[in-house]
Amino acid sequence: MELVAAVRDRLAAVLDPELGASIVELGMVGDISVDHGHATICVALTTASCPLRSTIETAVTEAALEVEGIATVTLTIGAMDAPAKAALMRTARRLAQERAGSTTIPPHVPIFMIASGKGGVGKSSVTANLARSFARQGKRVGVLDADIWGFSLTQMLDITGDIDVRGGKMLPLVRAEGWGSIALLSMGLLSEETSALLWRGLMVQKAVAQFLEDADWSRIDVMLIDTPPGTGDIVMTLSRLLPRMRVAVVTTPEKTAQGVASRSVDFARKSNLDVIGIIENMSAFSCACGAVHAPFGSGGGQAVAEAANSLLLGAIPLGDLSDGVFDALATTLWERAPHEVPIGCSARLLETLEDITN
Repeated sequence: MELVAAVRDRLAAVLDPELGASIVELGMVGDISVDHGHATICVALTTASCPLRSTIETAVTEAALEVEGIATVTLTIGAMDAPAKAALMRTARRLAQERAGSTTIPPHVPIFMIASGKGGVGKSSVTANLARSFARQGKRVGVLDADIWGFSLTQMLDITGDIDVRGGKMLPLVRAEGWGSIALLSMGLLSEETSALLWRGLMVQKAVAQFLEDADWSRIDVMLIDTPPGTGDIVMTLSRLLPRMRVAVVTTPEKTAQGVASRSVDFARKSNLDVIGIIENMSAFSCACGAVHAPFGSGGGQAVAEAANSLLLGAIPLGDLSDGVFDALATTLWERAPHEVPIGCSARLLETLEDITN
């Protein structure tokens, strides 16, 4: 029994190469037996065809052989069932949150990453119109334009000016909208709209981290993050810094967009992020004659949602920027996101008094 415990303790130092967490804590190590120096170890992977299987096998074998008294090792590799996978994901999210960087975003605030697999699907316009809808519903909306190279939300939200710093924190520019407000941080507030940013990956990652860690987001009710298309440095940085955010993937109805959108879903799942649903933009529309036109095809959003075992949050008709469609979408996002009761009027009054006295 002592050798079994020693082997398990040693395996606790083996990290899953994708999740960066202990395979013991993730529940991947099952029964261990030792007989005359020979260890038999059961390891359960999320899927038997895991591409990193050989990496994990090598790491487990080498770790077990480091235990004094273990001369040989046999691995029994299996696949997790659905409950075990769900438990692994819960543990991975918890560990990611514990390792996440420090931000001023209150813990009760829902965070939505508006993502897409490709450009040109209207992701930024969806973000801007959702921000306005949330504000009309009386919420204080934080908007991070994380598309560092292709920033556009300063123009879309008509928010311009210089960023101030208070207490070492950047203050997002705030504009009243409806009953609420929109607070924006964007590279468009720090550079010329027509100037190209010749930045490589590390500089871009640092900029995104500063927009989150060195900014005051303490007084918002909901946060929207507009990301560049694809699954590159920026979205990976965001997933590390904000492991509790939910991902809404924007796609168009055409079939060629489906596979690309599905890659964004796959990225989110591999990063242990919740995919809250799919938004179909440029959907079919009705013209004044009563006919329905679908220039980009139909069914793409539903197909992506079904393939991802997720929900089609809404379909936005081509050219329809009316309040109603986005108000309904904002309501759906708010209702589907787990969060605590938003900060109330009394607390806001205390905040106002605090501002006056400081």
